[in-house]
Amino acid sequence: MHRYAEALLAHLAAKGAAPPAAPDFRDIPGYWLPPAIEALVAILAGEDPLEPLSRAAGRDQQQTALFLCLALAVSGQGSRIHASWLGTAFGELSLDRPVSHGQRSLWLAAARGAYGPAGKIFVLRKLDALAVQEHTDPEQWVQALVPGEPSVVVPPSLVDFPEMAEIPELARPAMAAARLARLRGRCAEITSTRQTEQDPVVSLDNSSGSPAASWAEDEPLAILRSLIGLGGPAGPMASLNAYLLEDLRPNSDPHLAAIALHVAGPILRGVAEELEADSRLAPPTTLTVALLGHRIHLRPEGPEASSLAAAETAILTDGVVPRPRPWAAMLLIVAGIACLVGAVISSSLFAAAAVAMIGLAGWQLWQRRKLVEADARYVAGQVSELKELAEGAVWALHAYAREADERATQAMEDATELTRLIRRGPRAS
Repeated sequence: MHRYAEALLAHLAAKGAAPPAAPDFRDIPGYWLPPAIEALVAILAGEDPLEPLSRAAGRDQQQTALFLCLALAVSGQGSRIHASWLGTAFGELSLDRPVSHGQRSLWLAAARGAYGPAGKIFVLRKLDALAVQEHTDPEQWVQALVPGEPSVVVPPSLVDFPEMAEIPELARPAMAAARLARLRGRCAEITSTRQTEQDPVVSLDNSSGSPAASWAEDEPLAILRSLIGLGGPAGPMASLNAYLLEDLRPNSDPHLAAIALHVAGPILRGVAEELEADSRLAPPTTLTVALLGHRIHLRPEGPEASSLAAAETAILTDGVVPRPRPWAAMLLIVAGIACLVGAVISSSLFAAAAVAMIGLAGWQLWQRRKLVEADARYVAGQVSELKELAEGAVWALHAYAREADERATQAMEDATELTRLIRRGPRAS
């Protein structure tokens, strides 16, 4: 029986039909698989499967339904399932329990169109009944859709003053508008019909009858092998939220992403409304910014004089090094004069010493003057640069205010389009 079941799955996955040889194994009392295989072969042959199906369901209704639903799905003949089988095989989802491997396999098969539109609607209703959005943090869904967001968004008006983009009053609208645009782009990517058409992996649909060889995922086949006793130990199961968040991440299966986006729709609509409101926040008319390490208060007409004066005083205080009086030079000058007097009275040797002392004192005074001039140039340069930066920051603030209207208009368009894309739902892709 196991050998025939293995050959049957391989044949279904490759060609979508049962092997030519009919099963010759005997029934095993109490075991659901032998009559389930007989029922599957009868269905594929177009015969009446009622008698073996009744025996299999009487022994294990859920396993029988799961086996038939997945076997017909991987063969590309999901349209042959009975409506009740899917509900029996799927069971009940819960936020408090992990999603079973069988449920995830049916979820995947339905998402890829194995059971037609009715299969997608079935999974969607199962997910909608749980009201996932009422039990999750919206930020998780945003991070799943658009991971790796920049910590700071620098608008064009603040390119020359990127530190101003970190000020909360300016950062919040810019960050909100940028995040809303990224969310819109990701939702458009998920719901794009052209993306599905260009997908190199042909999705299973009942019209083409494509077998499981056209699937990118092998989970349904793995579950079938486990059902017939050929699979290894089952891997760990994940929670419903974990699956949905994983399905939303970039590069995930577009069919699964479309269903996850449908579940996240109410959450994203609320997030979009908040982001649009934040992007419409009016820019401040006055602002205090740090320029060259000094707090300058900016007004529409220009930097505030008192804050500039305080900054200039701080620059003067920090830029000029306090120096004591040139006592050494003064002593050398006095000694030199004394040596000159000595040279007149007694010896000319004192004259040479006087010249050396006075020369050394003059060099020290010259060096001191050069340092004072350097301090003065540094202070003047810092003050000039501070004034230039302050004026530039005021103009940047004006440019940011002009951008605010464009940003608000674009955010409104992004929010409207995002809502429209969510309402299209997974059927669009």
